[in-house]
Order: sequence, then structure tokens, then C-alpha cells
Amino acid sequence: MAPQEKAIQLVDDYMDLSDEQEYNTPRYMTKEMAIQCALRTVDEILNQDKGAFDLGEIHYHFQYWQEVKQEVENL
Repeated sequence: MAPQEKAIQLVDDYMDLSDEQEYNTPRYMTKEMAIQCALRTVDEILNQDKGAFDLGEIHYHFQYWQEVKQEVENL
């Protein structure tokens, strides 16, 4: 999935969570709040323990998620 598509998916996923109801009480999340949640998610991914990956995988992984983060920031 392209970084721009992943960024949109992450934000949309958080927006969808806000549409769920619990005990008949609607919850609402603004797009700005969903973007902040997506950014926190990406930061967690970027800061994970890299010991399980080889150097090539780390570089690709880091670069991809950096691009996703930039795309989220542009939404």
C-alpha cells in the first residue's frame, strides 16, 4: 500500500472508531483528533525495537513509515 493510502486508511480507521456507540451514547472524533491518533500510531511503529529486523528491512521499514507520517501530516 502506498504511504498516502496508508495515511488515509489510518485516519479513516480512527474516524470510524468514533462512529461506534456504547450504551447508546454517540462518541465523536474530529478529523484533527484522528490525525493526532494516527501520528501517535506511526511514532510507535517508528520507535519499536528494531532488533528483529535486518539492516535492509529496517531501512525500508523506517523510510516507509516516515513517508506515511508525512502524508498524515498533510491531511
